[in-house]
Amino acid sequence: MILVTGGTGLVGSHLLFELVRNNEMVRAIHRPGSNLDAVRYVFSLYSEQADILFNKIEWLPGDLEDPESLSEALNGIQHVYHCAAMVSFDPREKMRMISCNVQGTAYLVNACLDSGITKLCYVSSTSALGSAPEGSLVTEDQIWSSATQRSAYSYSKFHSEMEVWRGITEGLNAVIVNPSIIIGPGLWGRSSSRLFSAVWKGMKFYTEGVTGYVDIKDVISSMIKLMSTDISGERYIVSSENLSYRQVLQMIARELGRPAPSKHADWILISLAWRLDWLKHLITGQKRSITRNVVRSSRHKVFFSNKKITGSVDLSFSNIADSVRETAGFYLEHMSHKSKSDVAG
Repeated sequence: MILVTGGTGLVGSHLLFELVRNNEMVRAIHRPGSNLDAVRYVFSLYSEQADILFNKIEWLPGDLEDPESLSEALNGIQHVYHCAAMVSFDPREKMRMISCNVQGTAYLVNACLDSGITKLCYVSSTSALGSAPEGSLVTEDQIWSSATQRSAYSYSKFHSEMEVWRGITEGLNAVIVNPSIIIGPGLWGRSSSRLFSAVWKGMKFYTEGVTGYVDIKDVISSMIKLMSTDISGERYIVSSENLSYRQVLQMIARELGRPAPSKHADWILISLAWRLDWLKHLITGQKRSITRNVVRSSRHKVFFSNKKITGSVDLSFSNIADSVRETAGFYLEHMSHKSKSDVAG
């Protein structure tokens, strides 16, 4: 029996589909009131039997910050995939996000130790990795430091990892995956899927920053394969290609049939955008979409190595151009259905 946390997110929903498609017995915890229709939608993208597959999941209301509900969720469980995490770059939600991610992971690790599960896979992030010297690839061995102007999200993922490492020292059998920016369909208003929405709406600016990208299916495959091995006490970067933001935005624009962003956002321009976004937040109370950390990361050039994961399990990464093409196709279908629904309404 397998337990999945964060099943309504991008990674969690795709993981659930792959597990039930392979006839695994799966339980998923979700916050009361969370949108399970988003999971049904992801299933429908890949199967004509989406409802049948969805109904194989045992959904259990629960909260990572409620140790009692975690103990109940882990009853009879052998494997745990911890995909749940709060993601926010709004300064007002900083402490809430850190508490949710770090404390929630600590409670889950404790519950796993108490219940004697066989193995845990924790979905971290490349944001929890340290920085490499200029011109070098980032590896799993780089040491994270708060002195390098990290975002609150980075802080929360690093310290969540520390809870998993603490559990490992106490006897927990666990592995950690650190995906880069994930390309995949389904949650169009959330995570990296917002790139497709932004280009569709006419995004005009790009930056010259570079980072890693990976297909959602490759993330899921790496997790499942690592869980089927005896590997424990290791972390793995899961990233396919290192590309500039401009390259990826151009790919998305081409597949969506939209104009590619053509204006270079230099430091002065993006600093102005950050300050204008802060002013808009001050006046309207809307959540921040451009923060100082977002501006800073958009200019960084970071290159990740996937040598460790490819040397540990049989994994061939997808070409990001193909990933963008497939995801854009799903997005166009989504927009077509949305347009028809708007007309009918």
